[in-house]
Amino acid sequence: MTTRRLLVAAVLAAAMVLTGCTTMSGGGGGAGEEQVLRYSPALFPVSLDAHQYPAEEPTQTAVQQVLETLVAMEDGQPVGVLAESFEPVDDHTWVFHLRQGVTFSDGTPLTARDVKASVERGQALKWSLAPLFTAVASIEATDDRTVTFRTSEPLGTLPSSLSLVFVGPADRVNDPAYWQRPIGTGPFVFESFTPDDKVVLRRNDTYWGEKATLDRVEIVSIPETAARITALRTGEVDVLQSIPPDQVSEVDGQPEITYGSGPSFQYYFTWFNSSRPPFDDVRVRQALWHALDLDAIVGDLFGDSASVAKAPITQDVFGAPALSPYAFDPAKAKALLAEAGHADGLRVSMQWPREGGPNIRALAQAMVSAWAAVGVTVEPLEKERPQWLQDLNAKNFDLNLQTNTTGTGDADFTLARLYLCSANRTGYCNPELDRLLLGARASLDQAERERLYAQAAQVIWDEAVGIFPADLRNNYAAGTRVKGFELPVNGRPQFRTVSIDAAAGS
Repeated sequence: MTTRRLLVAAVLAAAMVLTGCTTMSGGGGGAGEEQVLRYSPALFPVSLDAHQYPAEEPTQTAVQQVLETLVAMEDGQPVGVLAESFEPVDDHTWVFHLRQGVTFSDGTPLTARDVKASVERGQALKWSLAPLFTAVASIEATDDRTVTFRTSEPLGTLPSSLSLVFVGPADRVNDPAYWQRPIGTGPFVFESFTPDDKVVLRRNDTYWGEKATLDRVEIVSIPETAARITALRTGEVDVLQSIPPDQVSEVDGQPEITYGSGPSFQYYFTWFNSSRPPFDDVRVRQALWHALDLDAIVGDLFGDSASVAKAPITQDVFGAPALSPYAFDPAKAKALLAEAGHADGLRVSMQWPREGGPNIRALAQAMVSAWAAVGVTVEPLEKERPQWLQDLNAKNFDLNLQTNTTGTGDADFTLARLYLCSANRTGYCNPELDRLLLGARASLDQAERERLYAQAAQVIWDEAVGIFPADLRNNYAAGTRVKGFELPVNGRPQFRTVSIDAAAGS
């Protein structure tokens, strides 16, 4: 958002007051007025192709208003959305039964063919969810309302993984043009998508479920947090998400603004590239972790907005154990480096994405400074997101700092997707870890899965596959006229239940 746009918005707002105009911030909401919600997330979607970008939070947030999934995750358990019911009929077969009477917004009936085509497109794209679906051997549209998944081995996590697969029309999902303005079965339809600017959604009046109250939703790109907060105060936007800790005071306790925070599946981590020296040596990885005073770093940079991590996934994720943190011990760090043959120090680099998370640059700087104190010189490499993502996927890094979200709320999404040998994300490979993760993925016994994930997390922790500094909390700020807005633990709000109260704050 440019300064000029903000000034123009302020002038227009003042002009409406002077001329007695009845249209108010929040897009109205009075009798006969259109209800419009303007939402400004921290990151804007790079695309609406949710199969190409199935783990990108901004893409998921926009697309989930329009396209739906077979199931959704609630309190760690899958519940039906497009699927009326689902069950494993044997160790290698899952059957999903679709709801009756569901249509796409153009009137086309939803069928099992649409589900089959949507999952198979993701598989063909070699999407980032690929490790979750490795065991899926075939998908059959048994009849119009029945989808049968056959697996090469037991796959207890299939329902939770399918909570991330959006279903589009079978005859269009493979057409790139469809993803410019995809149609779905959800409570809204896409009106327009302007990259780096705005996504506009309109209510779907033919929606099969409870209709949305809002007439329109605008997802607005405002890269700078200060500009987003100004836009909230002037009424140019109605809701902000992911306010950095050092700017929470600008919205918390302010007139006409509601501030909220809650648990999250999002966390910070720093990966070591274990496929190249010196990080192929566990002693070096452990040394860098012992060099960090995470209680002080996290406390100073995040306050109540984060806590020191106790596992490679947040404590709100199903399967997360509470592990003992690495002790801050610079002397031990130096000793481990010396044992590994680096008594005279090291020179490495660390990359992170610009605007990649709250206070990410400050966190990087704090870690670099702490490592310098034990003789490790780290070149900081802040990169534009596309370049950073390319280098991450190519393993073109020494250390990589970023945030991640456990999209399904199940440990499998993060631990198996990222740390199996076949995932090959960090260069670390451990057959024993594979055994634990694949065993947990196959099991239908939740207690057994929790036990196996606790053991797997301990391996990742002890082997220092990465450093896990902080679990983040979700937060948002909204005008008091916004009613029914909730920021779920996965950080991806639904707008169907939101409304604008014209009388509030007037």
